[in-house]
Amino acid sequence: MSEPDYARDALAEMPSDVASSPLFNADLAPVPSKHRNWTTYNFAALWISMAHCIPTYMLAGGLFAAGMNWWQALLTIGLGNLIVLVPILLNAHPGTKYGIPFPVLARASFGTEGANVPAVLRALVACGWFGINTVIGGEAIRTFISTFWPGFSEIGAGVSLFGLSIPSAMTFLLFWALNILIIFKGMNAVRVFENWAAPIVLVLAGFLLGWVLWRAGGVGPLLSQPSKYPTLATFWPVFIPSLTGMVGFWATLSLNIPDFTRFGKSQREQMLGQVLGLPTTMIAFSAMAVVITSASSAILQGVPVDKLWNPELVLGFMTSATPAPGLTEPLIASAVTRAIVAVIAVLGVVIATISVNIAANVVSPANDFANLAPRHISFKMGGLITGILGILCMPWKLLADSQTYINGWLVGYSALLGPIAGIMIADYFIVRKCELDVPDLYRTQGRYGRWNWVAIVALIFGVLPNLPGFLKGIHAVESIPAVFDSLYVYAWFTGLILAGGTYLAGMQVKVKE
Repeated sequence: MSEPDYARDALAEMPSDVASSPLFNADLAPVPSKHRNWTTYNFAALWISMAHCIPTYMLAGGLFAAGMNWWQALLTIGLGNLIVLVPILLNAHPGTKYGIPFPVLARASFGTEGANVPAVLRALVACGWFGINTVIGGEAIRTFISTFWPGFSEIGAGVSLFGLSIPSAMTFLLFWALNILIIFKGMNAVRVFENWAAPIVLVLAGFLLGWVLWRAGGVGPLLSQPSKYPTLATFWPVFIPSLTGMVGFWATLSLNIPDFTRFGKSQREQMLGQVLGLPTTMIAFSAMAVVITSASSAILQGVPVDKLWNPELVLGFMTSATPAPGLTEPLIASAVTRAIVAVIAVLGVVIATISVNIAANVVSPANDFANLAPRHISFKMGGLITGILGILCMPWKLLADSQTYINGWLVGYSALLGPIAGIMIADYFIVRKCELDVPDLYRTQGRYGRWNWVAIVALIFGVLPNLPGFLKGIHAVESIPAVFDSLYVYAWFTGLILAGGTYLAGMQVKVKE
């Protein structure tokens, strides 16, 4: 396995004792200035390609299923992404200033060994996301194969592996291998892939939008569907947990964004690229999902509306020679046209899903696992570990229904990641005043120490109040005191504020000692 292209220069710039430190390896090394070549376009393309994914598409569907109308759903998604953009930009700053990845930055607040705690927690969440996206990509490939080989879906005669059919398991593993192959090519391959994936995904999404509008003869009925929550008093109880879920969607990247901004040419380039790329794309793509689903409901009147929020289902009907429920003939009569649509559709879904999977769900845990044993685990080996854990978590179960997905998965892990973000931001901007001793971040006996117990205690304080709500959310307990129910809907916010405040108070006491 080759080292990254900046490794030799990074080693040359570091003191000799750091280069031989057990906390140092080429993948975790600070990126030298001359190798920081990501521009505004690179960062905008990164977010555009990551946001154009099936989980984003399904967000609005989950909110519709909860009873919101179209503008309430888009308002919730837009506001959530504007909120999470703040910690993303704050944690991006040290990455660009010092060229260091997330697990190395976490050493400043948690200690050189203590940083493994937030790194592993972030990595485990990423493994779950990796698995979710691999299920989605695998199902797209299964749909494509079934278009040309209808008997493929019958392989195994209904036998399942841990809840996954034999054909789905086969395409799941195929898509898994595609992801691992790209990550083994290194970070530069990730940058190149993101650059060309972004415009292709936009074009393909536009193609699907145009087709359903043409076939339906308009936008369909969902845009005129009334909300179940016509007043603020009725809307607020469902809005807040949904907003927390939207913040939680990218709470992962609010921690490990230095993994990317360490390659940024300047603070202006990374900030502008992210501001242009994240909230605008999330709102626009969610709006496209609303219109596509609404128009699809006019075409596929025999299919329940809550099923139409899965674009792979709609694409499956488009490419199938069998009429959809309620229809007497295939959606597309020509076999040649169906084949062309199948190729275009699977290309779009696969590109979009690989793009977000690698950038959001492999880069960070690969670095995080490497941080556990820098001398023994490389970036590529960390990526392989991520992929294996992504299989073991059986991610298809997390996609069982929209409420499990939003209130269980998104809100649940936001309660874990919000406190980490609060500690890191408080440490870098208030305690350290944006000044870090980079060599000491790699020294076992440096100024940051092996463990900072203030950060560990603050993390516990930030997580504990939300633990009862999480246990209820995953049905581990049936009831909890009302106060914990109230706290849980604000999980990311309460966790960030409690942990950040506890950390600042604890560090003041520590300094006085």
